[in-house]
Amino acid sequence: MPAITTGFKKDLTLDGSHIARQVNWLVDNGCTGIVANGTLGEATSLSFDEKIQVLQTCIEAVGSRVPVVAGIGAMTTAQAVTLAQKAASVGCSGLMVLPPYLYSTDWPEMKAHIAAIIEATELPCMLYNDPVAYGTDFFPEQIAELANEHSNLCAVKEATTDVRRITAIRALVGERLSIAVGMDDVLVEGIAAGAIGWVAGTANALPAECVTLFNYAIQGDYDQAFELYKWIIPLMRLNAVPKFVQMTKLMQSVVGWGNTTVRPPRLELEGTELQTALNIIKTALSQRTKL
Repeated sequence: MPAITTGFKKDLTLDGSHIARQVNWLVDNGCTGIVANGTLGEATSLSFDEKIQVLQTCIEAVGSRVPVVAGIGAMTTAQAVTLAQKAASVGCSGLMVLPPYLYSTDWPEMKAHIAAIIEATELPCMLYNDPVAYGTDFFPEQIAELANEHSNLCAVKEATTDVRRITAIRALVGERLSIAVGMDDVLVEGIAAGAIGWVAGTANALPAECVTLFNYAIQGDYDQAFELYKWIIPLMRLNAVPKFVQMTKLMQSVVGWGNTTVRPPRLELEGTELQTALNIIKTALSQRTKL
């Protein structure tokens, strides 16, 4: 399930027609869901109304083909709850629940925030655990506590890059929660540890290859998986650096599915940084394996 980038026009307004084309292309290439308004989607740079517009655009574009999952992140609990309820009302199939932007504190406060979002609708929820991005680390015991108290918490996007976390969560909750790999460059390792899903970034530019790699891994065909993995891993690592939004949009532009426009404070890549990234992308694409 790709965590989609958000397409902008050169004047920095939403490019709804591009977003619609993009999500249909992803689904056509085998992706099984769309996750909108996540970190990769520059959600912190979108207004409330723009977030809803993105969700509606995705839902109208893919119809009933795949679920559309809404990223729910905000500065306050009240804002997050309102966003969750609006996402449900416009037809989203699930929620990806984030800790509050900027404010990170102890478990009781973070638990209360997450619980309020989960309880705001009846939609199935996926907890997004990315301590590097948000400063809050949900430990396996805490995730198990949430799962025991909220029946509609169904999944965890595990983005710590520590595959031992997957084992630890499974040891506590068994199959109660579905675990999705949340960082591209630990995909095969995460599946081997027991994850059954992938909220992917690189899929925005290379959906067919990412779907094939995921399928190899989930089927236990590790020889085939490794051959594809070692080719794509330099591109996946571009999705695991601080400027991963710019890197992903650059990949999209090179393969002809988007532009490099980002909203400030992000700036487009330039100079040596741009050339180095382009060299990595173009070298990989010149060696692209026929699926």
